Amino acid sequence: MPLSAPAERDLLHLRNIELRGYQRADGLFDIEAHLTDTKSYGFANEGRGWIEKGEALHGMWIRLTLDEEMLIHSCEASSDFTPYPICPQAAPNFAALAGLRIGPGFNRAVKERVGGVLGCTHLREVLGQVATVTYQTLYPVRMKREREARARRLAEGGAPEVVVPRANPLIGTCLAYAPDSPVVLGRAAENETASPKAP
Repeated sequence: MPLSAPAERDLLHLRNIELRGYQRADGLFDIEAHLTDTKSYGFANEGRGWIEKGEALHGMWIRLTLDEEMLIHSCEASSDFTPYPICPQAAPNFAALAGLRIGPGFNRAVKERVGGVLGCTHLREVLGQVATVTYQTLYPVRMKREREARARRLAEGGAPEVVVPRANPLIGTCLAYAPDSPVVLGRAAENETASPKAP
């Protein structure tokens, strides 16, 4: 259902963020984000002079390269459009994210490595979305790998794996993943019937 019809209005600011998840030929994954900010009018800017209507005030890229366990192997950032000439100097600092793992505590770790004057507000903000896209990109890959490993063990005559339920990091993060929601309870019931019982 779309939002209700708005009052008469004029667009002043537009932020676009595009995120993409890629599987690389070498088995790693790239999660890439591109952020742009534009105005619907021209204006004077202290660092660049006049910025035309529709010209990017911010135009920034960030790419995380990581493995299936969501360990970051490298991070590359670039600032093509910024309000001040000094801003692009923050981009190389994001390489310090290598070695972090996306999961609980990721945002705190990002602030420790590129927070405040070490980084760029806009690139830091988009990293939260990059983390979410990482989950979306890798979930089916990881599930397929687990299914194939189970099938291989069974085909080789191995005993069915006793699946010990893992704590789902999404529990409690939104309405759908409330501990007592139909989604969570339904998945728990599915796991209960699909998994052999531990002795």
